Amino acid sequence: MSSTNLLPHLDLAPDSPPILHAKSGADPAGWAAEHHAPLRALVLEHGCVLVRGLGLSDPAATEAVFRGLTSGLMSDREPFAPRRSYGDGVYSTTKWPPNQQMCMHHEVSYGLEFPGLLLFACLEAPATGGATALADASAVLRDLPRELVSRFEREGWLLTRSYHEEIGASVEEAFGTDDRAAVERYCRRNAIEFAWRSDGSLHTRQRRGAVLRHPDSGLPCWFNQIAFLNEWTMEPEVHEYLVDMYGADGLPFNTRFGDGDPIDEDVVRTINEVYGAHTVREPWQDGDLLLVDNVRTAHSREPFEGPREVLAALGNPVSRTDGEVTGV
Repeated sequence: MSSTNLLPHLDLAPDSPPILHAKSGADPAGWAAEHHAPLRALVLEHGCVLVRGLGLSDPAATEAVFRGLTSGLMSDREPFAPRRSYGDGVYSTTKWPPNQQMCMHHEVSYGLEFPGLLLFACLEAPATGGATALADASAVLRDLPRELVSRFEREGWLLTRSYHEEIGASVEEAFGTDDRAAVERYCRRNAIEFAWRSDGSLHTRQRRGAVLRHPDSGLPCWFNQIAFLNEWTMEPEVHEYLVDMYGADGLPFNTRFGDGDPIDEDVVRTINEVYGAHTVREPWQDGDLLLVDNVRTAHSREPFEGPREVLAALGNPVSRTDGEVTGV
């Protein structure tokens, strides 16, 4: 079935992602398998698509849908906050305070391998807020200040992490093991500099490109977590507390220019403002399925009240090495 057969059921609105209305009463896994190719074509064209009407309500049915729409699911790599596992490759969304904004980012954009497709399923929508907002990364790249983009194209960006037991993901949660030799092997394979401090904590640095060509379309996209994982995105009181506890160089995560220079608060504000200008959103409804092209489209999570159960999966692994605009 071609994507044109789905178009009569596709709603396109300026401030919302494309919404595809599935046939009421359809078997979710069967519907997903039947529409795999046209759905992927829609995601490639628009960067994302929200499927409404499948009635997803439990993890097992959701996993079947996820697997029917991907070439394979990835395990979560180097997470910066814990997730709950619902099965092989199916997770809760990242644990983040409900009253705080989770800013725009691309999943695992600090990795040498990352998901090309993100899949989200809403089993229980929150009472208010909590949308998974989206932004076109090619448009963001176009509208960022040229001088800033040029510097990141030349230098890339640097992610620094400090693993503490008290906050964020632990070493075991991030690497799947707390065996030092295994962690060190992983870091060497993935171009991550590492150092163990006298208190037993692990500190890492990894330099990555900030702009990536889409693996299918070749479209250059702003692809990173420069703003989201930067210290200036933290709530001021949280930032102050963490600096007092661990020092300026011991924050759980931070980002810098590729040459190691700190990133000013104004730079982070500018990036987030451009994201904001290109943000679209649609409130979750119970049973919704959201497919997101992880290179073409950044995503965020907005503050919410009440219970919110959204499952996530990382699909269609992509290697970073072939798609960077520069040699970074």
